[in-house]
Amino acid sequence: MSIERSGITRAKAGVNGINLFYRDTGSDRQPMLCLHGRWGRGETWSDLISRYQDRYRIIAPDQRGHGLSDKPIAPYPAEEFAKDMYELLHLLGCGPAIVVGHSMGARMAAYLTHLHPEAVKALAILDEPADGADKADIPAPAEIVSDDGLTADWPLPFASRSDARKFLKDRFKRDSNVDYFMDSLYETIGGHDFLFSRYSMAAIGEYWNSWYHILPQIQCPVLLVRAAESWCLPQESADKMRALIKNCTYFEVSDSDHMVYTDNPNEFYQRFDDFLNSLGGQI
Repeated sequence: MSIERSGITRAKAGVNGINLFYRDTGSDRQPMLCLHGRWGRGETWSDLISRYQDRYRIIAPDQRGHGLSDKPIAPYPAEEFAKDMYELLHLLGCGPAIVVGHSMGARMAAYLTHLHPEAVKALAILDEPADGADKADIPAPAEIVSDDGLTADWPLPFASRSDARKFLKDRFKRDSNVDYFMDSLYETIGGHDFLFSRYSMAAIGEYWNSWYHILPQIQCPVLLVRAAESWCLPQESADKMRALIKNCTYFEVSDSDHMVYTDNPNEFYQRFDDFLNSLGGQI
């Protein structure tokens, strides 16, 4: 079943053993796959969708463990996320895609590009380091504790959306971070809670390994974007990534600490447009 409103089809697809919720603007235009960060969902790309849906086919899924997609008790390595996206693109009959990933989504986008280069025309990595712990021993899925390292001390569920917004505004410096979490808030019998699975967030953390080794193997054009005040992507990590990527365009977004496309949209989209234009037309 799918529902179309305002030019966006919302549907679920069976891919890689799970049901994946996604938004799709349709059309035969160049596809652009947008992957959100940890604790987020595809709704975070609403502004990008409104800006580009007349020129590109935008596909914005809720990744596994998030939003309205399935949240299995299972391993959560980046390779599984990449397989989800590869099968989604194949099912929708589109590609190669311009793949845009923010934060965790950039990690998954890079793995998709590495493992399935034929499916990716260009890659945009938004404020995500390639650092990781390279853990040797990962607990079995059933043994992973549902502690996401962030929300354990939050007073959940919230009594109302206004209570949730007030708490988040006290917790985060920027409204962009508040809105990011508000996009995942929904009403339950007990109050307002988030759509992401805390188990899934914890499982993702268990597989948070370094991915510097895949960067030299990526052949397509890559856009690497760092927030000028980033708490996520240190300058030294960005410099190391730039040195490893063969075809890399790099810029920093001022007045942003992570949410580069919402903190400073005018600056971000001007440079993002330049990158898209450099790709030499649409397929």
